[in-house]
Amino acid sequence: MSRYSSPIGIFDSGVGGLSVLRAIRQQLPGESLLYLADQAHVPYGPRPLEEVRFFSEAITRFLLSQGARLVVVACNAASAAALHYLRQTFPEVPFVGMEPAVKPAAERTQSGVVGVLATPATFQGALYASVVERFAQDVTLLQHTCPGLVAQIEAGRLDAPETRRILEGALLPMLDRGIDTVVLGCTHYPFVIPLIQDIVGPGVRVIDPAPAVARQVGRVLDAIGQLASTEDLKSFQEPLRSPTRFYTSGDPSALAALLPLLIGESAPVTPLVWDPDLHLSALT
Repeated sequence: MSRYSSPIGIFDSGVGGLSVLRAIRQQLPGESLLYLADQAHVPYGPRPLEEVRFFSEAITRFLLSQGARLVVVACNAASAAALHYLRQTFPEVPFVGMEPAVKPAAERTQSGVVGVLATPATFQGALYASVVERFAQDVTLLQHTCPGLVAQIEAGRLDAPETRRILEGALLPMLDRGIDTVVLGCTHYPFVIPLIQDIVGPGVRVIDPAPAVARQVGRVLDAIGQLASTEDLKSFQEPLRSPTRFYTSGDPSALAALLPLLIGESAPVTPLVWDPDLHLSALT
């Protein structure tokens, strides 16, 4: 039976989670997807953890109302602030969140010095502290919050001079201290990997967590018997791709304009509004 009537829900504060959506599409082309960008509140990184939890709960309720059978918290800040809370609040719903890829970085580094780029909420969260405690005791971690970088990416300025300035401010001091690996702890940041690689050079590995998250989505769906099969693709012409619906609490035309740049396609975007009780609903 086709799973298209029961999609995967994906959310982020903005366009960053599209890097995760892109990876899920590549690995699980038989899945239909819902993507919600809470651009009315982007970025989540500097916000209080309690506020991010509140937004995440309301967004999850909206995605479930649209039939989502699994929710991907495609935002490091929201995962740090809300993933445990969401699993407690919605025990019947499978969730997949973001975890800073400190473990693979610690396992692969030769210099013993790893750079981590993430937002304040990620660094302040218990999830990051737990990962560091478990896997990075013998590694030097150099952290930077890259102020302003999310806004540059939200505006589509992926290789602008200001974007380079922000990244050089974070990465050049790390290079001076001997990093050989950079962990991207924000889902927005994979969209500037070409610029990061240009700054750090070929001797530094850049770890994008999105492919690992997509693999985890597949494992979770398979474990609960909900993974779409190749049979679900038969009604589609080349290229084999499942339906995707896009929502934003911000400007739908702005998000629609960014889709070709970030994921290589054009698609309609449905506007959402936060009502006075801070519930999400679609504009009609």
